[in-house]
Amino acid sequence: MRSRVLILAGTAEARRLCAAVADRDVEASLAGATADPAPLGVPTRRGGFGGEPAFRAALADVAAVLDATHPFACAMTARAVRVCVGMGRPYLRLIRPPWPVRPGCLPARSATDVAARLSPDARVFLATGPGSLDAFAGRGLAVFCRRIDPAPERDGVTWIVGRPPFDLAYETALFRDLGITDLVTKNAGGATAKLDAAAALGLAVHVIERPPSAGGEESHDIRRAIAFVRSHAGPRP
Repeated sequence: MRSRVLILAGTAEARRLCAAVADRDVEASLAGATADPAPLGVPTRRGGFGGEPAFRAALADVAAVLDATHPFACAMTARAVRVCVGMGRPYLRLIRPPWPVRPGCLPARSATDVAARLSPDARVFLATGPGSLDAFAGRGLAVFCRRIDPAPERDGVTWIVGRPPFDLAYETALFRDLGITDLVTKNAGGATAKLDAAAALGLAVHVIERPPSAGGEESHDIRRAIAFVRSHAGPRP
């Protein structure tokens, strides 16, 4: 009889969830985007599954899946929903609520849309991660990109290396010292320090809208997610 719950992790919410269910039969999965993630306190696999057939095989002994990945982890979530439906596995996505629309924020469908409307002398802070960089390449912009791990030099890009959380004082000083004119961020929800700092400094804020839902049951309530895991997972072996 299956008693293990697979937690697709990689967010602060996933970390809180794992801490709350560490006494249950759970396994967390990290895609491996960060070289040295902090321990989750539960058995953890790293590096993904190696494609959909391997993911299906991994669910053979899993009772349910709790998806606490990033709101923009579209491919991973779509696969999890598709496979769980096909295999009859209970599924719940714990997703943080999006930020409400703020006065002066400029919505965008993609990083490409943002890059196309920037002025040539813009000094751009990318809080979207390096995956959005190609949209800004070759435009002569001064681009500052935040990432967790150090990386090789890249023409036209200044890496800003650091691990969240970042508070308001830090973000304000950073944007001011770098002479930032435009902040680009995904509507990931959660902490608002960068938005508050940008507003205080009068920066243009470009917010990339969330992708459509992949389907499957979703909740913003971590208490519901904890109850879901506990209802499907047996005691920790």
